[in-house]
Formats: sequence, structure tokens, C-alpha cells
Amino acid sequence: MPEGEEKICAVCRDRATGYHFHVMTCEGCKGFFRRSISKGVCFTCPFTRNCTITKAKRRQCQACRLQKCLAVGMRKDMIMSEEALQMRRVLRKRKQQEREPAGEPAELTEEQEQLISILIEAHKRHFDSGFSQFYSAPPPLLPPACLFPHPSLLLPGDMLPDIFSMLPHFADLSTILIQQVIKFAKEIPAFRSLPIDDQISLLKGATLEICQIQFNTVFNEETKVWECGQHCYTIQDGALVSPTGQIYLEPLLKFHISLRKLRLHEAEYVLLLAIALFSPDHPGITQRHTVDQLQEKMALTLKSYIDQRHPLLGATSLLLTSPWRCQSVCARPPGATCLHRGRPRGLSASKTEPQAPYSTL
Repeated sequence: MPEGEEKICAVCRDRATGYHFHVMTCEGCKGFFRRSISKGVCFTCPFTRNCTITKAKRRQCQACRLQKCLAVGMRKDMIMSEEALQMRRVLRKRKQQEREPAGEPAELTEEQEQLISILIEAHKRHFDSGFSQFYSAPPPLLPPACLFPHPSLLLPGDMLPDIFSMLPHFADLSTILIQQVIKFAKEIPAFRSLPIDDQISLLKGATLEICQIQFNTVFNEETKVWECGQHCYTIQDGALVSPTGQIYLEPLLKFHISLRKLRLHEAEYVLLLAIALFSPDHPGITQRHTVDQLQEKMALTLKSYIDQRHPLLGATSLLLTSPWRCQSVCARPPGATCLHRGRPRGLSASKTEPQAPYSTL
């Protein structure tokens, strides 16, 4: 390939980062191919087994995406085992430490300090995990799609809640969450500098991930309860809202336990929120390269902060700055569509009277 010519992924036509498993691909398709083969997953195409794979549609059909990976020449035999990968990571880290001069990690730059300050201030100003705006609302209340209230807090005795009668409250709380995310994002200068359509696309794509990271701040790993002010939530209560959602609920709980064990600082949480927000993979983004650079800036700031202020995290810093974040547990949870697409149609107006949360940008 001539020097300077843009590298294109042979699978989805996104920007490629190099040869992976014998084919020029992007990081997304490289990871997808490795996971699919390593786990031995058998995908089924819901359409005609001939879906078009592009960077905007590559997540719509995993079966055709895997078929495309194999068709362009990606080789199963080149996938390393987990043990071999771990050994290679250890060797790379050892070589990197040998090349780096001994001494303390470099201080955070003035720009990074300012970025962290802006994010923390916006976080304190706009996020309210206790839903204090709803304390005065008439019971019963239903929390947003990502958490579920304990039935004893809603109804007396053995009565089961009438889910359909709670839908207006469900919509109200989901709307409040979306508003909090929007206000937080609008405090970030880099976000405000993007075109309005890109801002909306980022918010629609990242709201659920941001909510999961935010709710981890109130998760008690010992009791496995989300302690949101006067409200308490458990993962088992999810059956009240989505009896078929166990496939989603179990990895969700594991995600929160694993993340909480890291004992993250507030600065690390807000940087994770920003990394989730500035994801270039969401559909509809026009300035994808700019968004990618912004996410890289947030990730590097997080790594610098961990190295300097939270060194006990050590090797987990790479995990925190990797692009997977909590996407695997936020792919499409049952009942959470409202957080991806805005307020559900046909539900009652919120008490705060937002007409269309994303359009207020």
C-alpha cells in the first residue's frame, strides 16, 4: 500500500489500523472476529444471509459480519489463546518498563487538570442518583430501565405491581435521566463545539452506558443493592419489569461488581462518562475523526490520572481506557429502548414538562 494512502477495513470499510489475522481491518472487526471464534458463538442471520456490512451497519447482523470476516481471508488459526495473549501482554509491559526511565510518573498537564475539573463540576451540578425530584410524587414509582425498585418500597403485602399503571412514572424517571446526561454533556466545551446532529447522535448512543457508569457510584457490592437516596434497588427485582431479561441482568450485575471493586475516584468516574459519550462508533456521526480524537484525549487523561494519582489500579488502567466500556451489557437490554431513542411515544408528559429531551440541544 502506498505511503500516506488511507487504510480501509476489508470487512466494514471503516478506517483500518493494520493487518489483523492476515487481513487489513479496523479494531472493531478485529475484536469481533477474535471474540466470535474464541467463544465458538453460532450466529443466525434474521434476514437473507446477505446483509451489507458497513461501519454504520456492522452491528446489525453478527452472522453476516462473521461470514464477511471469513470471506475476506481472516484466519481462525492465527487467534491466540488467552494464556498466550496474557504472556504477550506481560512481555510487552516488561519491555516498556525497560525503555522508560526510572522515577515517578509524569504529572498531569494543565490541560488535563482543567478537563478533569470541568467534568467533576458538571457531574456534581447535574447528576442526582437519588431521584430527589420524585420524592414528592405519588406512589408507586418505577425507576428507569437500568435499575428496579424493591417491591416492598412500592406496594404493601404480597401485591404485585401493575406494570402498565406505572409506565407514566417509568417515562418520567427515564426522561429525568436523559435530561441529566444532556446537561452534563453540554457543560463540556468539546461537546458543544460539535455539530448539533452529532451531539444528538452521541447522546442517543451513549445515554444507557452513561447511566450504568453513573449508577455504579451508588452500588453497594456487599449487599448488591443500588442505594439511591430514599430508593433501594436490587437486580432480582428486574423480573418485575422484564421476566425474560435474565440474560441481560446477570452480566449487568457482574459488570457493576467488577467496576465497583476498582474503588474508582470521582475523577476516574467522570472520565469514564466522557469516554462513553465520545464514542465514534455510533451511527449518524459526521465528524467521526474529531469524536475519535476527543475520546482518545479522555482516555489518555484517564490513564495519566491513574498512573499519577491511583497507581494501585496498575494493569487495570488499560482495561478502563479500552473502548469496550460497558457496551456488552448495554447492547439492547429488555425495556431500555427509551434510553436509546428518547422518550417513548404515547406516555404521559413528565412533571418537568420536557417535550423532546434530545431536541432541546
